[in-house]
Order: sequence, then C-alpha cells, then structure tokens
Amino acid sequence: MVRPDGLAPYASKPGESRGRLYPEAEHPMRSPFQRDRDRIIHSTAFRRLTHKTQVFVYHEGDHYRTRLTHTLEVAQIARTIGRALGLDEDLAETLALAHDLGHTPFGHAGEEALDAAMARFGGFSHNDQTLRILTRLERRYAEFDGLNLTWESLEGTVKHNGPLRGAGTDRPVPPSIAEYDGRHPLALDMFPSTEAQVAALADDIAYNNHDIDDGLRAGLFAVADLADVPLVGPVFHEVELRFPALEEPRLIHEAIRRLIDRMVGDLIQETRRRLAQRSPKSADEVRALDVPVAGFSDEMKRNNHALKDFLFERMYRHYRVNRMSSKAHRVVHDLFALYLAEPQCLPSEWRSLAAGPDEPRTARVAADYLAGMTDRFALDEHHRLFDTYARA
Repeated sequence: MVRPDGLAPYASKPGESRGRLYPEAEHPMRSPFQRDRDRIIHSTAFRRLTHKTQVFVYHEGDHYRTRLTHTLEVAQIARTIGRALGLDEDLAETLALAHDLGHTPFGHAGEEALDAAMARFGGFSHNDQTLRILTRLERRYAEFDGLNLTWESLEGTVKHNGPLRGAGTDRPVPPSIAEYDGRHPLALDMFPSTEAQVAALADDIAYNNHDIDDGLRAGLFAVADLADVPLVGPVFHEVELRFPALEEPRLIHEAIRRLIDRMVGDLIQETRRRLAQRSPKSADEVRALDVPVAGFSDEMKRNNHALKDFLFERMYRHYRVNRMSSKAHRVVHDLFALYLAEPQCLPSEWRSLAAGPDEPRTARVAADYLAGMTDRFALDEHHRLFDTYARA
C-alpha cells in the first residue's frame, strides 16, 4: 500500500524527520532531505571527489572512474530502486552522494596507509571521516560547523554497512562516530532506514560492474577471461549471440548495462519479498528488525561474491595496481610522518589547529588534512616537500 504522498509505509517521511542537531526553520520549497542533498552537492568535499581515485590514479587515463563519477552512478541506481520500492528518493540519493566523502586520495590503498599511520591514535576509517566532514570539517555556514544534516541522513551514512554496535559487530565504534553519537544518538545498535540499505547495495552494484569496465579498458583482463564467472560470463555470451559482429567497446557496454539491470531487478524483487514477509509499518519498524529488509536473493549473492573474487584476483592484485598502491602507501606514509613530526609544515589554517610534534591532536589534524587531498594534490605536495629542488 502506498500513501497519497507516493511513499510506502516503511519509507522515511520527510515530514516526520527527527530533525537536525542545530534546529533550523523548514524551507518553503524543499523537503529536509532535498536540502541535505543540496548541501552535499555544494560542499568542498564533494567537489574534491572529481580527482580522487577508485582504482586507478588520476593520471592513468581520462576515462577511468573517479570517486565522483562512481558516486553519481550509485545515486542514479539508488533513486531507481527507491522509486520502485516507494521510498523517499531524495534521502536515498543523499546517502549515495555522501557515502564516499571521507575517502583518502588513492582509494583503498590510501586509506590502508593512513589507517596504519594513525594506529597509535585510534586508526582511520573513511566512514568515520565522512561523519567528521559532515559535522565538523565543512565550514561554510554562519551558525554551525559541518552541514547540519538531518538525523536520517547522518544515521544512514554512519551505518552504511549496518549496525555498529550489538550482535555481529566485532570492532569498536570509530572515535568520531562514538563522540557524535554521545551528543546526538544515532541508534548505532539498529539497522538503518530502507533508503540507507538500498544506497549501500547500489554502491555494491555500481562498484563491481564498473570495475569490470575499467579492468577491461585497462587491459588487466579480457572478455574471454570472464566466461566462467557466474552471471557475468553468460550475459556477455548472450550479447555476443544477439550481436555477433559487435565491436568490443559496445559489447562491454551492452553486457554491463544488462548486468546492472539484472542485479537491480533481483534486489527489488527480493526486497519486496522481505518487506511482505515482515510487513513493517514505519521506518522505525524497519530499524527494529533483526535482519536487513533490502538484499539480493541467495543466487545473486553467490553471483556477486564470485564476481568480487574474480576482481580481487585479476584486478586488485594485478601488478600494475600493486605498483600504484605501493606508490600511494609511500606518499601517504611520508606526508603523515612529516606533518606529525613537523606540524609547522602544515598550511597556516591547519597549523593553528594542531598541537606539538607527535601529539594526538596533531595526528588528527594531519589525518584530516591528508584525507581531504585529491590524488593530484597529494602527489604534488609530496614532490614539494621531499624533492630538494622543488619549490615549496
């Protein structure tokens, strides 16, 4: 059953939002979730995604995906699923647009390096960093730091991968999330809204399928290598049979669009089945369930895992990717070590926030500064600071 506003009973209702940490008057033309989306799009962190890596460093080529193009693809998939399920599309889009804001330069390699460097100071995770950006580091508004997003947007962002406390969680809550939760509780022991669950799975769909595209474009593997990958191989074969003379770039595009469509269709069908089985009457009832309501069928889960295994072996461990990752580790490690030991090398506005050498406060400032860098800026900064003949 769908309400007159077009939303299903289990959807997040903008008029029932739990509000913002700093109360604001509602906008006459935009819902609270629309305003959240717009604030993210206009943020500095969002613009920086243009030159942040997915797998390939920015100078490897103009056509590989960046964090920004990936984010936009996730948002498109999340809106499609949200509309089909009667969810609030604006919230689903907001969560998709926010989910990668905290990523370091150089993708997962950069995050691993910064996490290792920050081990003595509580570690580093891009999810924790995203919340720091949304609640502290964006300094644009006169009345508050951060973007002052709604509770629903922050809750869905921090629980991108599910509950952070309770059964099934094996890691402590990241420090910034724990600190914010103390002031503005985000129900960390519960599942997030259906919109958040959908955005997380849209991320998975976009990431895996578009890594096939980028891996083929880079020559890390060939179409023939995909033949034995469940779902993927049969879909490529299906396209080849229907269009026998199709040139490879069109073949790849036709196959990937079909793969995305089938994964999205499976997700919608399985999520509808789970919702019918549990019959949640509100977004809060979705949160209170002991299992997520959004998900793939068992068969599609197996297909997705098989694809992840293939990409891990043939793409993420390829020697060319390993070389880029090695360079990323060195750049991030060197920059963090220098800023921690010599905080006077930080730009003035960042230096004013730091303490002395090797102190936790300095480490946190160095991590914030480093995490905000694009690939290009990090490489240039490393050149400036470590090349004796480079201009400072």
